[in-house]
Amino acid sequence: MRERPYHASVTRISDLRDRPYDVTPFPREEWGTGDYVVAEVTPPLGRFTKLELPSGRMIDLVDGDYVIGALGQRAATLEAVGDWRFIGSDGMMNALTSAGLFGLATHVSYVLGNLTKLAYRGHVVRDGQPVKMAHFVPVFEPRPFRTPVILVIGTSMSAGKTTAARVVVRQLKKLGRRVVGAKITGAARYRDILSMHDSGADRIVDFVDAGLPSSITDEDTYRAASRVMLGMIDDAEADIAVVEAGASPLEPYNGQVALEELGDAVQFTILCASDPYAVAGVMQGFGFRPDLVAGLATATPAGTALVGRLADVPALDLLDPASVPELVGMLRQLPRKVDEHLAG
Repeated sequence: MRERPYHASVTRISDLRDRPYDVTPFPREEWGTGDYVVAEVTPPLGRFTKLELPSGRMIDLVDGDYVIGALGQRAATLEAVGDWRFIGSDGMMNALTSAGLFGLATHVSYVLGNLTKLAYRGHVVRDGQPVKMAHFVPVFEPRPFRTPVILVIGTSMSAGKTTAARVVVRQLKKLGRRVVGAKITGAARYRDILSMHDSGADRIVDFVDAGLPSSITDEDTYRAASRVMLGMIDDAEADIAVVEAGASPLEPYNGQVALEELGDAVQFTILCASDPYAVAGVMQGFGFRPDLVAGLATATPAGTALVGRLADVPALDLLDPASVPELVGMLRQLPRKVDEHLAG
């Protein structure tokens, strides 16, 4: 390579910025999910030719830049669908997210525009072997999960989940709680959980910390990764965790497995919906009743009122300061400590 590559945020769990490595092309049949690879930015460039760094900051990329990301999959309902397994013999691929999730895009929404186009230049290698995200994941002995959870789920992507999580974290901190912010399913994008940190979370955790570029993988692999995430959350010894499940339960991101792993730790559920009718659909389809509805469906008093008529559940526009007293009243009722959660 003629220059040092930029590191995407999926490399933040690694030591690639601190220790030397080689770059070696590997036969296509030896590639695997979570492999760190080097790719070169190629034309055409567009408004999404950007990279999220390990710090969470964004930079613009130009033709000829080298970047390190990880092979993975994405199946976003509103943006892009792609998979590293579809990369052909020419090695051409895309950045499926700005965080360095690399694969070949098969479908891109017209609202998104062109994704960054990349040419494979080789795997990150040490001692002749590919370096993988999984090499940097801590080991946790199996144990019961002890931290009470506020679960934030959605009817779709971009329904307001991360915004709701930020608001809840901020109010919990004002109540004097020690809080972990987590995102346990979805596609790599560091800024989502960084925003929880900026809102006051004492620690943040996501599936990248558990070695996954996205949570699209087989059930056993995801279940093992989820237990790593739960171990990290427990190690923070927080009063409560605000946990976002990216996308929606029916999408191929292992949302149902995530809910199974959280189990009885979930003390309060916020459903963020794209519209009021989606709230009713989720409740009817899943036999599920959230404790609170938020998100785009509650962006106006008309939407909030319609949620009430269709679903008969509490609904708040969490960006409206007038909603804060009611939200705080709900949060005050949650377990203050791990022992209270276990006693319940």
